[in-house]
Amino acid sequence: MRRFLVSAICLFFAAVSFAQYKSGSLAIEEREVPATLRDHVSILSSMDGRKAGSEGEARAAAYVYDKLKEYGVDLLNPREGDVFGLRQENGDTLKSRNVIGFVQGYDHSLRDHYIVIGARLDNLGENVMTVDGENVIKTYAGANGNASGLATLIELARMVNTNSVVFRRSILFVAFGSSQEAYAGAWYFLNRSFSDSGKIDAMIDLDMLGTGTDSFQAYTCSNEDMNNILRSMTSQLLPVVPEITAVESYPSDHRAFYASEIPSVLFSTGYYPEHNTERDVPSILDYDGMEQELEYIYAFSRTLANVDKAPAFRPGKIEKKDDNVYPYYDCDQPPTFLGHSDPRFFIQKWVYSYLKYPEEAVREGIEGRVTVEFTIDKKGKVTDVEVTNGVHLLLDEEAEKVVKASPDWKPAKIKGKVVKSRISIPVEFRLEKKSKVSIGIKK
Repeated sequence: MRRFLVSAICLFFAAVSFAQYKSGSLAIEEREVPATLRDHVSILSSMDGRKAGSEGEARAAAYVYDKLKEYGVDLLNPREGDVFGLRQENGDTLKSRNVIGFVQGYDHSLRDHYIVIGARLDNLGENVMTVDGENVIKTYAGANGNASGLATLIELARMVNTNSVVFRRSILFVAFGSSQEAYAGAWYFLNRSFSDSGKIDAMIDLDMLGTGTDSFQAYTCSNEDMNNILRSMTSQLLPVVPEITAVESYPSDHRAFYASEIPSVLFSTGYYPEHNTERDVPSILDYDGMEQELEYIYAFSRTLANVDKAPAFRPGKIEKKDDNVYPYYDCDQPPTFLGHSDPRFFIQKWVYSYLKYPEEAVREGIEGRVTVEFTIDKKGKVTDVEVTNGVHLLLDEEAEKVVKASPDWKPAKIKGKVVKSRISIPVEFRLEKKSKVSIGIKK
């Protein structure tokens, strides 16, 4: 009789949990999740490109706030966001903001530990071009970059809040402002805003999730504990499983968490031809694929929030041969260029100083972002340069040429030993403003 009673109780709680999960979906199922994701993306894409510090970014923050509130998620900031200032090179202060939602975990021993789920709020905004003597406004709507991540964050918050009884740790949902400005919003959150940052056990970053499940990837900076959790997900019946990659899909807010030694994973479908162009609009996204990715990320978030032991930042010993090539962020001491370990310094001081916009590309109106990967060998030499995401042969060859001409770096180290390291950088070619060529570089 006692065995029957215990079984009945277990079945009851399982039914309750299942019903709660389904109830979180039923309100949306009437309109279908893909349609809801499309609505979020369309609205966020209409906000003048959401440039850091702009009115468009502020409107996007308010939209995320309103949706989280509508879904019953607790907010840790007012509707205007958690506002911070960022000093610009010209002396002005850029005013940006984060939006922070909170769902408390049920386990009294773990509810004061947190999983952060984040998505960047900002994009490139607008630029003015002169075409046939007239000013034309170009708007970079950023539907995939990163309205897709924000839409996924909003719907993920709905699901987690509905099913909070099955999450041991508490979950923080953060839309990060000024991500394009050296991940300023993420840095501010970790170092100034959130007082319990030392109790953040892991971070999940959502960036560019709309271009189809075939390119769905998970990047953990080669963290073995995080990779093991990802591998454990294959036993669950899920509509899609990401490829675990050792190559960073996109430099986003997870970098700020990694710099604070917090295990992180970036979910992304990677670069795409329309990235950082006017063509990044809602119609190019695969919303059915986004729904499948949402289901996976929800299941992963629940698994991560419920592990007994939090993932370690650098678990175990690194036992690799000296001739291995290590990801840049997997090194105790990253490679440095002229004393700086941030690749952005190399991009600004070297790449953009010597890059030339090909005349033919100017005439043809060719622009975009070229992704270049290269290795820093043990002597600090730049080797094995390759374009991993190209735009056009003219731009690809110019970006590759300038990187190959780089002066020597100071090589990376792991546990005091010099190692080879691999870096991926974005090189922007833009046609904007009143001259035919005005980009992050000078012609």
